[in-house]
Amino acid sequence: MALDEAWVRSVRFNHSAGERRVATLPGRRTVKKDAQAAWLLKAVTCIDLTTLSGDDTPERVKRLCAKAKSPVRHDILEALGMAGRPITTGAVCVYHRFVATAVEALAGSGIPVAAVSTGFPAGLVPHDVKLKEIEASVRDGAAEIDIVITREHVLTGNWQALYDEMRDFRAACGEAHVKAILATGDLKTLRNVVKASLVCMMAGADFIKTSTGKEGVNATLLVTLAMLRAIRAYHEQTGVMVGYKPAGGISSAKDILNYQFLMREELGRRWLEPDLFRVGASSLLADIERQLEHHVTGRYSAHHRHPVG
Repeated sequence: MALDEAWVRSVRFNHSAGERRVATLPGRRTVKKDAQAAWLLKAVTCIDLTTLSGDDTPERVKRLCAKAKSPVRHDILEALGMAGRPITTGAVCVYHRFVATAVEALAGSGIPVAAVSTGFPAGLVPHDVKLKEIEASVRDGAAEIDIVITREHVLTGNWQALYDEMRDFRAACGEAHVKAILATGDLKTLRNVVKASLVCMMAGADFIKTSTGKEGVNATLLVTLAMLRAIRAYHEQTGVMVGYKPAGGISSAKDILNYQFLMREELGRRWLEPDLFRVGASSLLADIERQLEHHVTGRYSAHHRHPVG
């Protein structure tokens, strides 16, 4: 849609009410036993299994892809009555350098490859270079592109520049889905977060995403609430369903359950599926697998028994 600056300027967010809302969530919502196992298995299917380290290698990426295809041990799935069910992660997320490696390793699995792009994580390379990086990842087989916005546009209130940038990214992605990383820890206020969310959705983002995982503050329940309210408002206004991806710092099964509860309460059951909800994580999967093993055996195992990559 066209940029609606009047809508963007009208945005408000009640910070103290938002804090109260998320503070009460863990006490009001909980699931146990089989219900908890079911929620955690659903969470596995929404994970973007990620490696974004300077020492990444093709072999590490291949191991990550193997884990994405079989994220939960077969004996645990059998004990849960899920043997034979197609449980995989939502995607594998890597730097452009490893897109082709991941695409080859995941061939025939149906698991998409997501590439971080546009000068990730700072996003301060020239605009034409950002577009070329997107196009290169799409050529190598990436089905999803996680772009980073220019934070300066948000901090200076230059909404037209942010809109134009996002539209260019959307066009360069072609058929690939585009996730707009807002780097919320750099945006200073929740009002800025909501405004940036709306502008990116207006410009064609398929998902809005909290963080690169490299900021000082990454995903939180409070910033999630702000972004979910923006998604809800956009859906009510346009009928378009936009996905959400928290990333950075979500490492325990308890954490992801709270995010799922908030998604369910704010947006509804439909937003718990992997086409509308993803979680950028790596160590999270190991803890979920530990919790599932405890559910079926009554014993906790060490983290090293659940390697991710």
